[in-house]
Amino acid sequence: MMFARNACCTSGEYEWLEEDVSSISGSSEAIRPIESSLSSRRASRATWPPSDNQCKGRLCTKADVFFFFYVPFYWCYLFLGAALFSQIEGPIEQEYIHYIQKLRAQFLESHPCVEDTDLEELIVEIIKANNRGVSAIKNATGEPNWSFGQSFFFSSTIVTTIGYGHVHPLSEGGKIFCIIYAVIGIPMTFILLTALVERLLIPTSWFLCWLNSKLGHLYQPFNIRVFHLAIIGSIAVVLFMVFPSLIFAKLEPGWDFLDSLYYCFISLTTIGLGDYIPGDAREQPLRPLYKVCITGYLLLGLTFVMLLLHLYNDIPQLNLGLFLLRSSDNAPGDPERMRLSGTGGVAPKYTQHNDQPVRQNVKVVSRPMDSPSPEEDTTPVHAQMPPIIPANQ
Repeated sequence: MMFARNACCTSGEYEWLEEDVSSISGSSEAIRPIESSLSSRRASRATWPPSDNQCKGRLCTKADVFFFFYVPFYWCYLFLGAALFSQIEGPIEQEYIHYIQKLRAQFLESHPCVEDTDLEELIVEIIKANNRGVSAIKNATGEPNWSFGQSFFFSSTIVTTIGYGHVHPLSEGGKIFCIIYAVIGIPMTFILLTALVERLLIPTSWFLCWLNSKLGHLYQPFNIRVFHLAIIGSIAVVLFMVFPSLIFAKLEPGWDFLDSLYYCFISLTTIGLGDYIPGDAREQPLRPLYKVCITGYLLLGLTFVMLLLHLYNDIPQLNLGLFLLRSSDNAPGDPERMRLSGTGGVAPKYTQHNDQPVRQNVKVVSRPMDSPSPEEDTTPVHAQMPPIIPANQ
């Protein structure tokens, strides 16, 4: 401990400044863990850079072991998905191929004046046009792909990384501008979504604190947080999956509830397969306004998806990705109790030991001249005053 005498003290009374005191009470045994912790910290600072043995000990961590097993498990999951999709969709594809071949043969029989090569060239050109976003069916009567409404919808799919792919730039200038527009627009969109999520966390945190005040004496904090996540997730599913699916099923011709639910999920997860696109039906009323409304829906839906991911990752018991990070071996504990207590990040984490020293100013008045000697003093060791050094020495 370090002590310094205040020059303003009168004779017989001294004021001492005691640093690095850690709220000690009890007998002298309470000091030993503190002293050992401080000595280990001094030793760790003194031994920098670390030795070869220390470096070798950190070459393989527990996170590396989990990562070693996770990589083959991930590839097995991909192979399993490929096998299941092949078994489910393969027979339907073969049936559709036979159906198209049958239609083609019937067309050639009904129109003997049409050569097979001419029909083949026509089909190839139609397929090329369709891959470029131009439909031979509705091109004459439908709205162009690059009207303002369609272009606005296309811009939103670029900056949100959904990318349906049904429409894409055809010219070289359009492709270059698409790259530049995406490089600037994607970070801007992430900033906007992050700001919206931060504001949505205020009411969700209040709701979590309310649940903790009502259920904290009955359930563990982990159970309360899972219940909180389930409630917020249910609200998000109803508002951004069920209700929009009912609306799309009514507005989009040929879409049932399953198709609409499939579109909502594929869009809000930014998968964007592009097999279902709202607003592309023939003679769609108020198509530009409809496309703008869909863009607003996508932005709000992505905001709630990011909110759910944030709440999910905030529960360490459910965030399995922490087991694969090397930094998680030395990471501090879960801020669960701190957040539920409403301290706002001030209190220490309940799985983290607060080994940092607490600075306190302790005033100690000197003993009278006739006081017992230090050997006869019955004061506990941690409360005894250090010897006073005269000012002239």
